Amino acid sequence: MKAEEQFHLGIVTDDFEATRAQLSAVFGYEWGAEVGGPVQVTLTTGDTVLELRCAYSVTTPRLELVRSVPGTLWEPVAGVGIHHIGYWSDDVAADSAELGRQGFVTEATRTGPDGTPFFSFQRNASGLRVELVNRAAQSGLEQCWATVRRLRA
Repeated sequence: MKAEEQFHLGIVTDDFEATRAQLSAVFGYEWGAEVGGPVQVTLTTGDTVLELRCAYSVTTPRLELVRSVPGTLWEPVAGVGIHHIGYWSDDVAADSAELGRQGFVTEATRTGPDGTPFFSFQRNASGLRVELVNRAAQSGLEQCWATVRRLRA
């Protein structure tokens, strides 16, 4: 894992539209289309399907705005704002193991259709949460910020 592999900051919000509009109005962010749907994930409590929806900024530095999912790790972090730091990973399992050796605890994982890890969310004792995303998903995810969704004022 290297600093240059960092590709987004994730913000989880209870008011998706208002947060997106404010980030646009204040900082000039433009957004790709909202994407997502039902996603099979493994949490510390077991396997489940969650409705995960997000939009990535077209503007850099890249932001990922995530709709909150009550009762899960995808809830706003009180007083912090930033929910996670996202990194590309060429080997999610190995990078997750290294984070584990550094004191990070796995909170959620998702396996891709081919059986390899697709993503992993891990958090350390101070609350820093890291999302590792399989680099094989890069070209597909880049489509999320390839076009601008113009917001009407």
